[in-house]
Order: sequence, then structure tokens, then C-alpha cells
Amino acid sequence: MLKEKLVESGAIKFGDFTLASGKKSKYYVDIKKASTKYEILEMMGEMLANHVKGELLAGVELGAVPLVAITAVKSKRDYLIIRKEKKGYGTSKLIEGEYEAGKEVDIIEDVVTTGGSVLRAIRLLRDAGLKVNRVICVVDREEGGKENLEKEGVELISLVKAHELF
Repeated sequence: MLKEKLVESGAIKFGDFTLASGKKSKYYVDIKKASTKYEILEMMGEMLANHVKGELLAGVELGAVPLVAITAVKSKRDYLIIRKEKKGYGTSKLIEGEYEAGKEVDIIEDVVTTGGSVLRAIRLLRDAGLKVNRVICVVDREEGGKENLEKEGVELISLVKAHELF
């Protein structure tokens, strides 16, 4: 059902794309296109929440923020937002939200390719004294992310795998 909604919403695009990992691809998964539709966002939130085990959630700006917010509501957990870079004003934090060292955090992600951006978030959270054992994503592009996360002792759970989209 989710896979069909992603396709129907236009979140799966075909062409020539450069991914965040730097890899070239003939398709792009634009979860933002789907997550701006309340019905699909609610569905993803419920499905993601079914896999939550941690005490807190975290999501990397921008794509994961609506996902982590709806998942927090559905799973009744507080959440953190991981910035990609410090702002030059205000508190200049990379982790927004309240947390205590020792808590277990599940990272909510939109799309995982090689896992590069989520590995950065894992290191940042671990450096802050938090435990990260699981990443829950909407789409696993099946391009090494699962294996790269396993090397860090982190499980990748995905709602949809790339091969299921085609």
C-alpha cells in the first residue's frame, strides 16, 4: 500500500540524478513529495512507529523532520532534530531538543543509500552520550547502507526496499 502511494504521489522520479552520496542514479526517491500529503505522512508515521523501540527519536533536517515528528506523535516519544551544520546565530547547536546521556535513540530517516548522512548523525548522537542501535527508514535504496550501518552495530529497518518499487 505504501509503495503504491509513493508511486502515485510522484515521489519516485526517473531521469539522471546525483544523490547525496555523490552516486549517479536513474531514479530518485523524493519522500518530501509524499510527506507533504497528510494521508501518506500519517500512513508513514504509523508504519514507522510500529518499529520504534528507543526512548527518543531523532531525524536529520530537512527530509526526516516531518517523518520524525509524525512518528513521535504516533509512538508517543519526544524527538531530536539533527542539523546538517551549525547556525551562525542563536544557540549554534547541532542537536535540537532535550535529552539525557544514556538514553536510547531511534533515528528516523527518509531514504538510505550508502548511509553516509545517517552515519554522521549516529556519531553525533553517540558523542553526546546517547545510544543508537536502530535506524528506521521509509526507503532503503539497497546500495550499501544496511551493511555500512551494521559495521557500526546499527540495525536498518526499512518500510520499502528499492527493488519493491519497480
